[in-house]
Amino acid sequence: MKITKKQARQFILAHQGLLPPHELRTKNDILAFVRRLGCIQYDPLDMVGTNPNLVLQSRVRGYQASMLEELLYTERSLVDGWDKNAAIYAVEDWPYFSRYRTRTIMRHGREITELYAVLPRVIEELEERGPLSSLDFEPGAKVDWFWAPTSATRAALETLYTWGELVIHSRIRARRVYDLASRHIPAGILNAPDPIQTEEDYFQWHVKRRTAAVGLLWNRAGDAWLGIKGLKTPQRNGAIIALENKGEIIPVEVEDLGYPAYIPKEQLPLLQQVVAGIKTKPRAAFIAPLDNLLWDRKLIAALFGFDYTWEVYKPAAQREYGYYVLPVLYGDSFVARFEPRLDKKTGILEILNWWWEPGTKQTQSMHRNLNLSLREFMSYLGATGLHVNCSEGVSWLGEY
Repeated sequence: MKITKKQARQFILAHQGLLPPHELRTKNDILAFVRRLGCIQYDPLDMVGTNPNLVLQSRVRGYQASMLEELLYTERSLVDGWDKNAAIYAVEDWPYFSRYRTRTIMRHGREITELYAVLPRVIEELEERGPLSSLDFEPGAKVDWFWAPTSATRAALETLYTWGELVIHSRIRARRVYDLASRHIPAGILNAPDPIQTEEDYFQWHVKRRTAAVGLLWNRAGDAWLGIKGLKTPQRNGAIIALENKGEIIPVEVEDLGYPAYIPKEQLPLLQQVVAGIKTKPRAAFIAPLDNLLWDRKLIAALFGFDYTWEVYKPAAQREYGYYVLPVLYGDSFVARFEPRLDKKTGILEILNWWWEPGTKQTQSMHRNLNLSLREFMSYLGATGLHVNCSEGVSWLGEY
């Protein structure tokens, strides 16, 4: 099937629940959304909510962070885990990641004697005292860890978590509280064997999963493939050929893209609807920096003409825009980007900077929709007011 770039944009956005945005309403809608995409990426940095909450606020009308917390830590329909880096996925997917946990057991932690020595005590404490964070243990020996030396008990908790012995019971801001996985994941799921038998089958499963995570994905190296253990270009090519031969993914020729692109077979009816013509009034949404939509930024640049880099890890002098900048979507185009910050003491949302994308034609309808999206954003944050620190580009703002 051959499609235009505009049709490719509309398809991805429709698959992502962003054409139009803010159409989901309930926790069941959120669960169905995560299942369709496979996972959403987790990051603890909280300038205006953490990344998964930013992902959901753009899609769920009236979204509040408590909705995701309940799905994760009360109902346990979702689980914190590892997929594309730290991620949130449906609990029934747990068995598919058993090879991650097995590989981690074989290589992670056992070479650190001090760490390995405290593992039994950490499990015993959790059995006796219930959910615990690293602060609930007596300070002990320090061990060399990934980012810096840390206590052996904290390293032990993180190791047992990556092995699947523990789950995240809850979070106190960015701090993780752990508990035994057996207390929270149904035994039929926790003890299920790996449904995937061979390495080739595993690559096919995960390549299709990542294709669904974006909606339309090309066969080109990029961040969308991160976290698939052992996947390099030959394995990716082999998995794509096998999936195409089985009819699990559908090849799509996008005008002037230059690389083969694919969609999951389940989304062919949606693509056909897009090609037949989708009529929706443009609406605005603020997009998370690690949103699934942006996982392959080269693809987004090719399809949307929008170049975006999350600059939190760049020194201030090297940033083109700002520390924590969110893209602004309107209809099927990125029209701006802005740098927000919530003052958690006062509850005031600050707009530090606003940049229109070159060539954006501003209209009264666009301005009206931006104001509606901003009000939705402030409601999600529980913001008590708005303060604008920049003078350029924000003449569209109403009274707040």
